[in-house]
Parts: sequence; structure tokens; C-alpha cells
Amino acid sequence: MKKLFGRPDGLTDVNQRYCPGCGHGVVHRLIGELLVELDIRERTIGIAPVGCSVFADEYFNCDMIQPPHGRGPAVSTGIKRSRPECIVFSYQGDGDLAAIGTAEIVHAAARNENITIIFINNAIFGMTGGQLAPTTLPGMRSTTSVKGRDVKKQGYPIKVCELLAALDGPFYLERTSVHTPKHIIKTKRALKNAFKNQVEDKGFSLVEILSMCPTGWGQTPIQSKHWIEDVMSPYFPLGVYRDRAKEEK
Repeated sequence: MKKLFGRPDGLTDVNQRYCPGCGHGVVHRLIGELLVELDIRERTIGIAPVGCSVFADEYFNCDMIQPPHGRGPAVSTGIKRSRPECIVFSYQGDGDLAAIGTAEIVHAAARNENITIIFINNAIFGMTGGQLAPTTLPGMRSTTSVKGRDVKKQGYPIKVCELLAALDGPFYLERTSVHTPKHIIKTKRALKNAFKNQVEDKGFSLVEILSMCPTGWGQTPIQSKHWIEDVMSPYFPLGVYRDRAKEEK
């Protein structure tokens, strides 16, 4: 019998530890498929983050390295500059990228480093107990904002794509989601563009992906999908924020 569907060679056989309904596993699969489809797996180096996807080095079937918290773009830059023939991607959550790693992501984008950043935005610190994150929405409850985020005390969420789009450096910026099959397909297309830009030496690409966190949000997996559609997407609008390939045509 012909096998039509299975685990892509871009992933290992290790069972992933994510909570039921979490979006990380979906994104992992898309990356694993693209490593094979683009024929880049054997020359790819991935950067594992600190956070829920801290074990990403066990899941991707390519060379991986894990830097200190938030330093993915800086380490990616060093690897890419010393080994330009390699494809380098940094996989980061909102705490890793938009909190402790804010300086690294901003300056890597400003320099238009030829790297690929995959940014998972689930609006909360998932692994460490559900604390308020830089992307937690106004009024959203967390273990450190039990009455909801008060913008007078805790400020407004950081919109990463909009922030980086204000810079001249980045080549490609897009925000997508994985809460429906339609959006998963769009996310794979965006990730493919981001990897192809690096293969073609175009420069800095970042794909921000809105991802479900049922455990951190205190919701069921089904409720978390609706929450992205009804609440999160309106605050973090999906779409392309920079695509120089189209601008240059």
C-alpha cells in the first residue's frame, strides 16, 4: 500500500512534549516539510529558543544550537557570517524575542542580516507559568495580571511586525496564524518565502505566527482557536508588512 502521509524527514522520531491544542507542533511540521521540499535540510542550522519550544533541538532533523535566552538573532548572525553557505533559522517565542531579545531582533533586522526568524506569538509566557508577556493583550489575564493587562501600569503590547516595518533594513515581514487549515496553508507559504529569501541571499526575513496556548489561556483547544479569530487577530492584523521582492518589481 502506498503511503500518502507521514512524518517528514525534516523532523526526528522524538515525540513532542507540547500541550494538547498548542500551535508549536503545527509550525514544526511545516518547517520540517520545507527543509525537505526546498532541499536545504543537510545545510540548515536551527537556533532553539528558551521557552515552551526549548526542546526544538530534539525535534528538527538538522543541526541545532541553543544560545542564552533571547540571543537567537545574534547567534544566527554569527553563524551565517562565518558559514554563509548554511541556511540559518532562529525559532523564538514572544518572551524570547520580544522581551529579553528585543535589542537582538531590532538590530539584526536593521542590518538586514541574511537569516530567517520564525516568531511564535501566543501572547503569554507559556512554559514558566502563564505570566504577562510583551504581547499580552490589553485586559487579558495572566498570572501576573490577574485582573487583566492594565495599559496604564504595564504598557501596551509590542507589535513586532509593525515595529520592524518602521526600519529600512528588513527584506520580508509577514504575520500569519495556524488556527485554521486555511491559515496553516498561508503560514507554510510565508515560511517558504522566508527560507527562499535566504537561499537567494535577499536578507532578513521574519514570519510572526499567532499560535494557540490553551493551557496558558485557561481555554479548551477549540476555544483557543476561536479566541485567535475573534480577539487576537483583530489586535495583531494578519498580512504582509514588508516584501521588497514585490516592491522592487
